[in-house]
Amino acid sequence: MLKIAVLASGRGSNLQSIINSIEKASLSAEIRIVVSDNKDAGALDKARKHNIAARFIEPASYGSESNYEKAIIKVFEEKGIDLVVMAGFMRILGKDFIEYYQGQIMNIHPSLLPSFPGLHAQRQALEYGVKYTGCTVHFADQGMDTGPIILQAVVSIKDNDTEESLANRILEKEHVIYPEAIRLYSENKLQVKGRKVIIKE
Repeated sequence: MLKIAVLASGRGSNLQSIINSIEKASLSAEIRIVVSDNKDAGALDKARKHNIAARFIEPASYGSESNYEKAIIKVFEEKGIDLVVMAGFMRILGKDFIEYYQGQIMNIHPSLLPSFPGLHAQRQALEYGVKYTGCTVHFADQGMDTGPIILQAVVSIKDNDTEESLANRILEKEHVIYPEAIRLYSENKLQVKGRKVIIKE
């Protein structure tokens, strides 16, 4: 069974969608630990409610980003992690971490990458005036939201959309495609060829 670690900084809605998929047996995986850089993250509470190990690891305690990431890797090693899932983790992972878990880190972003990377993707889409946006699950690399794309879902933009209303509709799609991407990974159906991710039948 696929052993997952989740990195989260916020309320943990994507974490909850993964937990739900595991509990209804549509995803054969086990979340071994949830780690946050925010002691008040709702994701930690959600993990504990489902008897999942949850840890706040404080960045300031480690002096440097590199030492902080080494501490996380040590925890993940102890848990025998196969896949690292970033679910609203508000830090950019460093070179050493990315290389250590090369091809084993997934992230989700609320736009159709490569459009609107970085923060406030929904606001960027509204300000640009696009008619469609959505969300993207991708493998993490050393760039910001630049890794090979696994799955995407499209959301149409309404004339009266606000940043919040658009974000909520995108989130509904995120909750569908993130567990699905993890399922494909768990069944060895994802093959990375350069920038492309081939989904095997």
